[in-house]
Amino acid sequence: MQEQTLPAQPANKTETPNAASALETVLMSDAPEKNIRVRCCIAGGGPAGMMLGFLLARAGVDVLVLEKHADFLRDFRGDTIHPSTLEVMHELGLLADFLKRPHQEARQLTGYVGDIEVRVADFTHLPTRCRFIALMPQWDFLNFIAERGRCYPTFHLRMQAQITGLIEDGGRISGVSAATPEGSLEIHADLIVGADGRHSTVREAAGLRIKDLGAPIDVLWMRLARRPGDPSQPLGRFNRGKVFVMLDRGDYWQCAYVIPKGGIEEIRRRGLAAFRDDIAAIAPFMKDRVHELTDWNDIKLLTVAVDRLEKWYRPGLLCLGDAAHAMSPIGGVGINLAIQDAVAAANVLAVPLREGTATTRHLRKVQRRREFPTRLTQRLQVLVQDRVISRVLASQNQLTLPGPLKLARWFPFLGRIPARLVGIGFRPEHVRTPDVFATRISSQDP
Repeated sequence: MQEQTLPAQPANKTETPNAASALETVLMSDAPEKNIRVRCCIAGGGPAGMMLGFLLARAGVDVLVLEKHADFLRDFRGDTIHPSTLEVMHELGLLADFLKRPHQEARQLTGYVGDIEVRVADFTHLPTRCRFIALMPQWDFLNFIAERGRCYPTFHLRMQAQITGLIEDGGRISGVSAATPEGSLEIHADLIVGADGRHSTVREAAGLRIKDLGAPIDVLWMRLARRPGDPSQPLGRFNRGKVFVMLDRGDYWQCAYVIPKGGIEEIRRRGLAAFRDDIAAIAPFMKDRVHELTDWNDIKLLTVAVDRLEKWYRPGLLCLGDAAHAMSPIGGVGINLAIQDAVAAANVLAVPLREGTATTRHLRKVQRRREFPTRLTQRLQVLVQDRVISRVLASQNQLTLPGPLKLARWFPFLGRIPARLVGIGFRPEHVRTPDVFATRISSQDP
C-alpha cells in the first residue's frame, strides 16, 4: 500500500500562537457560517477526545475539540478513574490538583455470592502511584481536563457543535461539517479524530466496518441514598437471578442492576413496585430507601454493546475510544481504555502532526498499538458475560461460591490478579509527548 501524507499546514512552529489566536477570534464571532483550519479536529469531548486534545495541544499541535452538548453533565457515565489513568495524571504533573476534586477511593472490590462475602480485587499492591480506583463523576474529570487545556494557546474547545458530515478531498478525509447555535461550521484539518462514542457519527459517515462481539446483557442505572453504617467499598451482589452493583458516590450509591438483553420491557410490565422489591431482595440494607425510585425516569437504561472496528482509520481520519471499540461495563474499564488510546495516539502523532509529516502509516501504528489490549480486554469481558453473568441471570436458585472464588477467599493474595487486569490492563501507556509551553504555563496554572 502506498503511504499517503495527510494534507499539512505550514510547519512554522513560531506561527502557532498567532494561528491559535486567530482561531479563537473566529470561534468567538457571531458569523452564521465559518471555515476554520487546524492541524487536528477531534469530534467528541469524552475521555478519549479531551485527553487527546490536551496532549496534542500541550505538544504544540493546534487542536479543536467539538462537543455536541452544552456541558459535560450527563449522569451515569463511567465514573471510575483507574490506577492506569491516575498514573497518566501523575506523569502530566496534574495528579495532586486532580485529587483535590471531590472523590472516593476504592482500594478493594468486594462481592457477595449468595450470602458469602468475597474480596474480588485488591489494588493496594499495584506498582502504581495510586493504589486505588478514584470514584468521580465523569463531568468533573472532563471539566478538569478542559480547564487545564485552556492554559495552552493551541487548545480549543467548542461546545454545542454537532458533527453533520465529513468533507472528502481526493479520497481522503479533509474536514468535518458541524451544526452550531450560530449556524453551520466547516473545519478543515490535517487529521480528523472520531472520538464521539459508541454511536459515532464520524464512524458511520466514514463507512468503517464494525465487528459485533455480542452482549447478552443490558444495565439499569439509578441512584439511591447512602447512609451512615453502609459498606464503605464498592459492592457486587449475585444471587437468585439478580446482579446488582453499587458504587460509593459520597452521599449516594450509583447502582447498576444487570438484566438480560432486551429485558427492560418485562421489568416495566411487572411494574415499579416489583422492581423495588427485587432490589430489596438482592441488597436487603437498601429496603428502607428503594421508595426513592418514584417513576421510571429515575432509572436509565444502558444498552450494552461490545464491538470494535476492523480498521480504525482512513486517510485523514482515525477513530479512538468507544468509536473504535465499544466496551461492556464489566470492570468499568471503558473510560480508562479510551484514555490509554489517547495517550498512545498522542505519542505517535504529536511530532508528525506538528511538523506536517503525518501519514496513514502513523494511523496504522496507533491501531496496532491499541488493538492488542482492546482485543484481550473484550475477550475477558465476553467470557465474564457469557459464563458468569448470563448463568447467574438464568438461575433462580441460591448461589454457592464457585471454585475460583473459594480460592480467592482462602488465598487473599490472589485478589492482586484481577486488580492488575482491571486497574492497569494489558498494555498501559505512558506519556512521551513534551510540554512545549512548560515555562509559560507554569505561571498560568488555574
